[in-house]
Amino acid sequence: MGKLCCFRRHRLRSRFTRLTKKGDDRVSVSQALRWSALWVGLALAFNAILWWYLDREAGREIANAKAAQFFTGYLIEKSLAVDNIFVFLMLFTYFAVPAKLQKRVLILGVIGAIVLRAAMILVGAWLIKEFHWVLYLFGVFLLVTGVKMLIFANANSDLEKNPILKWMRGHMNLTSDFDGEKFWVTRQNVRFYTPLFVVMILIGITDVVFAVDSIPAIFAITDDPFIVMTSNIFAILGLRAMYFLLADLKDRFHLLTYGLGVILVFVGTKMLIVDWVKIPVEISLGVVGVILVVAVIASLLTKPKEAT
Repeated sequence: MGKLCCFRRHRLRSRFTRLTKKGDDRVSVSQALRWSALWVGLALAFNAILWWYLDREAGREIANAKAAQFFTGYLIEKSLAVDNIFVFLMLFTYFAVPAKLQKRVLILGVIGAIVLRAAMILVGAWLIKEFHWVLYLFGVFLLVTGVKMLIFANANSDLEKNPILKWMRGHMNLTSDFDGEKFWVTRQNVRFYTPLFVVMILIGITDVVFAVDSIPAIFAITDDPFIVMTSNIFAILGLRAMYFLLADLKDRFHLLTYGLGVILVFVGTKMLIVDWVKIPVEISLGVVGVILVVAVIASLLTKPKEAT
């Protein structure tokens, strides 16, 4: 009986080792494409189920409206996530994060982003319900953010000047090398933080910054917390797969940032005029879709300029 238990433990350990080694391999473009298609398919399936349920319970008009709101919000969040991904790529390249560690950091980043956005959505929904004028603040913020994105779209970010990184280097004990998946190591009773910890902190801050942009954007489409929450979560769930899909294609979509800037300007303007001019969700969906298509096609037809 003891030998049988040992044999089973050995088989489980061997299987775990094989899975771990398999997970260390870099995610290929074809794998990322399949996973991205799966996440998009799940989002569309959820939208179809939502439409079917509301069509039965609340009527065709409400079902069409809510389904359109979900899809528009999902498309906006998915689009804004692209800029987020490019920042992740910059961080991973700067710190030379190995591929096997990138996968772990992205998983933790997705979990953190879901928790963070859930909290921000609940707070945002409460603020809008209690203080309608908050919509105007959201609108101005998105308008300014969109204009800044258009002006500085071709600027090159210098991580050496990042205030968070400079503070960490001046106030924390940092190592220059990775130590597997460890975030810190203890040497002579002193804790040292690895580059993986620094990357995780910077990615967390990036999630906060982009959440501040994207959450108000979707509230311009709908103030239904359920639609806002679900469209955000489905967009974030595919973030890891989309990273590996776009990591090698950043230069090919060099005009996408301009498109995202235009989208934020449009959404911000929509918020500012909401009490006088109500733009239907279907028109918003069409505008966002056209902007993205034009940005992608223009990127493929033109060569990128050198960053300044």
